[in-house]
Amino acid sequence: MIKNRLAKVVFGSTFLATLMIPAIAIAEEAAEEAAEDWRVGVAKAVAAGAAMSFSALSAGYAQARIGAAGAGALAERPEVGTNIIVLQALPEIIVLLGFVIAFMIGAA
Repeated sequence: MIKNRLAKVVFGSTFLATLMIPAIAIAEEAAEEAAEDWRVGVAKAVAAGAAMSFSALSAGYAQARIGAAGAGALAERPEVGTNIIVLQALPEIIVLLGFVIAFMIGAA
């Protein structure tokens, strides 16, 4: 389905980060109950930063690809302008979800 190797790497790393970052935060929460340590706060900050950065980088990559393809499609068929705007806005959901996950990690 995904043909570009860089796209596979970006998608794969984003998918793994989405699954692993909350698991790391939950494990750190269990460690917090055992002993409050400065390392727990650092691990939470790193996990929240990773969740936000991976989601922002993958959304930026997706928007770049969609924008380039959309400009070409818009040049040939101007009536698809609304569809291009909708497709350009969809990757922003990834960033919003990354922000929510980062907020949940920091609040836990």
